[in-house]
Amino acid sequence: MASAAVFFDRDGTLIEDPGYLSHPDQVKLLDGAAEVLKEVALLGYKTVVVTNQSAVARGIVSEEMLERIHQRLRELLALKGASLDGIYYCPYHPDGVIPNYRRDSDWRKPEPGMLLAAAEEMDLDLKQSWIVGDSGRDVEAGCRAGCRTILLRAGSVDRDTADDGRPDYIAVNLREAANMIKDFHRSSREEPFETVAAEADTASEHDYKVTPLEAEQLRIEPPQTEEPDALDEHPQPDRETSVLLVEILEQLKRMQKAEMFGEFSIMRLLAGIVQVFVLFCLLMALWFLMSPDRQVTPIFLSLGFGTVLQLMALTFYIMQGRQ
Repeated sequence: MASAAVFFDRDGTLIEDPGYLSHPDQVKLLDGAAEVLKEVALLGYKTVVVTNQSAVARGIVSEEMLERIHQRLRELLALKGASLDGIYYCPYHPDGVIPNYRRDSDWRKPEPGMLLAAAEEMDLDLKQSWIVGDSGRDVEAGCRAGCRTILLRAGSVDRDTADDGRPDYIAVNLREAANMIKDFHRSSREEPFETVAAEADTASEHDYKVTPLEAEQLRIEPPQTEEPDALDEHPQPDRETSVLLVEILEQLKRMQKAEMFGEFSIMRLLAGIVQVFVLFCLLMALWFLMSPDRQVTPIFLSLGFGTVLQLMALTFYIMQGRQ
């Protein structure tokens, strides 16, 4: 049975677009790209990159360097637990300066050649597949291949603009595009079940209708309702549940914070109590100093107690820090 896929443009969709990318060090994943790839993979879609790379025909980058760039892309995705099932690129351009690549090609978007080749090699059902990109060329290629199309556009967009290829959906970013795919996937799974159930009800009404006389003659008894197996009481989680769990896990990781308070310490408590007595001794010394019949002995006595208590407090703090 053929699988479905989500085709992604490369520059401006999965990674930053610096112009003509010519070195692996320039590869920078866009925010959320790895997470989106993981989510659509959990839904059962293959993940495939289809990208025009006229830089090869223009002599800016070689195919060998392009392979290194794509290897770097795979490495960055792997660090975040994501992967690609395939990468297809078109190195040709009719205005290229490299003779071997100076020609037009049905692989160059908006032609659907790359999508058709991927469908043949990977056994893909293009009518159940999607393409996500940031230009009208991506949309047009998807339309010609029979895929559903999502155009990435920030801000307001006129759906009738010819340059945009009139996509099926418009998303402001990759995250919204993934949500659109998930919503469609969920609704498409529920609809066939409801249709089959309705057809079954109709069949039971018309095909198996028995008159009371026939029922009496045949002594038909109502069917016994079987008790569900214990295993059926706990249905296995489907892919939608797995996606939800992944999103919850990602959210918990983002919300994790450092512990705000240290553990309770007896030494710290004692040091605080001693500090209170130090303050009391200093106030007593000040009171004796301001007294009309001032005597030196009580003043020195209070200051002495305060000094000793202060040393005790420092000792408690030091001992607490070494625990």
